[in-house]
Amino acid sequence: MKKLLATLALGLSLGLGVFGTASVATAQTAPAAVTAPAAEAKADAAPAPAAPAAPAAAAPAAAEAAPVLVPNKADTGWMMLSTILVILMVIPGLALFYGGLVRSKNMLSVLMQVVVTFSMITVLWFVYGYSLAFTEGNAFIGGFDRLFMKGIWDNVAGTFANAATFSKGVVIPEISFAAFQATFAGITCALIVGAFAERIKFSAVLAFMVLWFTFSYLPVAHMVWFWMGPDAYTAKEVADEMTSKAGLLWQWGALDFAGGTVVHINAAVAGLVGAFMVGKRVGYGRESMAPHSLTLTMVGASLLWVGWFGFNAGSALEANGFAALAFINTLIATAGAVLAWCVGEALMRGKASMLGAASGAVAGLVAITPAAGNVGLGGALIIGLIGGFACLWGVNGLKKMLGADDSLDVFGVHGVGGIVGALLTGVFNSPSLGGPSAMGDWVTLTMVTPDAYSIASQVWIQAKAVLLTIVWSGVVSVVAFKIVDLTIGLRVTEEEEREGLDISSHGESAYHG
Repeated sequence: MKKLLATLALGLSLGLGVFGTASVATAQTAPAAVTAPAAEAKADAAPAPAAPAAPAAAAPAAAEAAPVLVPNKADTGWMMLSTILVILMVIPGLALFYGGLVRSKNMLSVLMQVVVTFSMITVLWFVYGYSLAFTEGNAFIGGFDRLFMKGIWDNVAGTFANAATFSKGVVIPEISFAAFQATFAGITCALIVGAFAERIKFSAVLAFMVLWFTFSYLPVAHMVWFWMGPDAYTAKEVADEMTSKAGLLWQWGALDFAGGTVVHINAAVAGLVGAFMVGKRVGYGRESMAPHSLTLTMVGASLLWVGWFGFNAGSALEANGFAALAFINTLIATAGAVLAWCVGEALMRGKASMLGAASGAVAGLVAITPAAGNVGLGGALIIGLIGGFACLWGVNGLKKMLGADDSLDVFGVHGVGGIVGALLTGVFNSPSLGGPSAMGDWVTLTMVTPDAYSIASQVWIQAKAVLLTIVWSGVVSVVAFKIVDLTIGLRVTEEEEREGLDISSHGESAYHG
């Protein structure tokens, strides 16, 4: 336990110090954080649709004349509801989905890893994570303007700080945005545990999560989602300067509505690295390791589907048409993926399974995540269908090719689904294919026209974003796992593994009698 505490302290101190060279935004400027349609002011970059955002860094004179922006109560309420829905995805959704897939002797260990990881990351998020992800710094990481959430409340004026949405002159309370994004960070880390379930030390899980959250999740989130907000684009003369202050992938024009790169690919790569470095389960390939409760897995998958409406539609940051588009796309793509997986399974094995249907639902949810508010309904259905078939291959053919014991198919579903969704977003965002197109100019709010939209160019941007995320997460994961292995050790003993982690790691059993 002493080693665990020491490692957690080390990770926290590194997280607070390693990015100290990043420049810091002024405390008066709310971080124009972003989670939805990525866009920039260059038509050739063709980022995403969506109505713009709020806090702008205006000149002092202009700032004095600027009207006071008041958050819309409907937008604020929608953000709080969406946050609750994402929490539902994790606790109990993901926990039950994963718990049902492991053997009964490891049920509680998986529940513990999910709930404690989520809780720990939530705390770290409000200590330093939010600041490093969503304040101005450099192209790779933010600053310390919001360390310990300072500046959220102005005691003199008696007002809360506001954060950008995607519409000029429209804001939401920054604390609502910070809470929403905290759940994204928490579920991303919780997803990883499925890759090395049933044989890793509990202390090792927590130590790894601190390091990976600090050095992989936060930089990728900043690179993809941080920008200065649409109100910063006051004139063409300042457009390039404002864009240069955004995260690297935002500058590229990468589209990621709700986390295809930040959440799914990022977590999947970490999980795959963990599966290799922790090693295979004792008896893997020789002993039965069938799920102990597909009923619980089905319940978990259903809760994930319901919660995902908050995950995707909430990423519009407003209760508007793009939230509605993300909402319906989340419904249709997931349904299509369920059917695709069942058809593929029936063709392969002669029967469609309940596990396949539940896995297909998650595959569809993952695939539509980056595209949710960036494509039309037809594009969403195609993405769901392709995602279902692709992830079925991911958990069968690809898994065998890789040779890793990815216990709960984290890479096969979240990695493959995230990559498919990210790339196809560049295709179906095209207005010629029913997509809403991208914002070509944030100053004039001009969308990219059908004849100006280049599918090939946007797909190339998407591919570069995918590759950067894979490399970044992969390198950080290898280093983080190695540090934990050298300080704490990654695996439980063979005796403890055979006994089951419920008893050996937590001293309790999920079932009695």
